[in-house]
Amino acid sequence: MKLSLNLIPECPTAEIVALAVEAERLGFDRCWVYDEGLVTRDVYVVLTAIAAATQRLELGPGITNPYTRHPAQTASAIASLDEVSGGRAFLGVGAGGTLTLDPIGMTRRRPLAAVAQTIEVARRLFTGSSVDYAGDSVALSGAAMVYGRANTEVWLAGRGPKMLALGGRLADGVMLDFILTARLGDAIAQVRAAGGRRICYSTSIITTHEDLEAVRPHMTYRLVDAPPAVQQQIGLTEQDAATIRAAMAGGLEAAAVHVRDEWIEPFVLQGSAAEWSAELSDLCERHDIEEFLLPVFEMPDPAAYLARVASALR
Repeated sequence: MKLSLNLIPECPTAEIVALAVEAERLGFDRCWVYDEGLVTRDVYVVLTAIAAATQRLELGPGITNPYTRHPAQTASAIASLDEVSGGRAFLGVGAGGTLTLDPIGMTRRRPLAAVAQTIEVARRLFTGSSVDYAGDSVALSGAAMVYGRANTEVWLAGRGPKMLALGGRLADGVMLDFILTARLGDAIAQVRAAGGRRICYSTSIITTHEDLEAVRPHMTYRLVDAPPAVQQQIGLTEQDAATIRAAMAGGLEAAAVHVRDEWIEPFVLQGSAAEWSAELSDLCERHDIEEFLLPVFEMPDPAAYLARVASALR
């Protein structure tokens, strides 16, 4: 099983790079970097800085979206990162969410089509071919780039059944981020029913109070963007979601005070190192999961957090 980390660049780029370097030293295989628009440092600047400071980590956005950049520009950025890193880049794409799009007044228009067309356009551009494309979300006319790598991996992140099926059909792999543990098997079955095989599972590991408080602000946008059936299952009402969404205008920390522990617990792995690692091992074995992706948020000592996880999994 690959062990990966997902960094959200809310802090200075030098701190993020240092954390990626430490992750490589600890044996992590892949580094994803959040693309959350104005909330974070630019994803491709950060990824390039990490590429310059590491030798082995695979690198890519975790995740980007079809709206804030033209899909052809995204393909160009990934191909450029691949060149800088010596062939270590991959593309992670999804529909985008509240945290990224709301502050710049953008909405998710036809997300299934937008994600599908982004994947199709990127794959064709990576081959070096001249591309004419007329989609309702993206159009290209004689577009080409000669510096792509044809076998660049494309990963899709999603939650709903239609997006999961799309990932199974079109992507090299599907990243399942903060899926209710009770629904994880169903989500994987939806991917595989559509022809997909490769699964990356991502969630937080909570062994201390500090771990819980680090993830709480980042449950805000996940909860308000969760499918209605999931919100209902965990007891999150429409009014609860509206309260969190409204509070997010004042920042994630302000909104986090409205997030209850019982809304976090069904999404994460928790307990002692022996307990959560046994649960993760069981999930990965039962569902043939090839990669575990650890999100790393702001906390007192993120390097120590990485070391704890790596040690337990070893």
